[in-house]
Amino acid sequence: MVKSQQFGEISKILKTPKEEITLALDSTRPIDSIEESVFSDNKTDSSINILETLSTNKDEANLITNKITINKMLDNMKSRDKQIIMLRYFKDKTQIDVAKILGISQVQVSRLEKKILQEMKKELASS
Repeated sequence: MVKSQQFGEISKILKTPKEEITLALDSTRPIDSIEESVFSDNKTDSSINILETLSTNKDEANLITNKITINKMLDNMKSRDKQIIMLRYFKDKTQIDVAKILGISQVQVSRLEKKILQEMKKELASS
């Protein structure tokens, strides 16, 4: 294994940045299979592979589909409606904050938000 001071020496001799030397050395390492066991419990005879350590235990495909659907819905909204949803649900603003930003009352924000969410639900139900 090459030590850090040796990288400096190699770098000078080859007139190559240390980062490139590191990348070159890393490229010679064997590739691990995602099915390879990284932890084994001999008592229970169970193991965990690399793929299982990468998983978030969430339904990534469903999350991606939801994001695409929401983005399409936002693209088709009126500017003010989009701004209300973005501020409330993506910027975590309160209705009072949104009211101040838009120059309307908190009650109006509440009514508009309710109407927008109902329209979004209808659109989702019809697709």
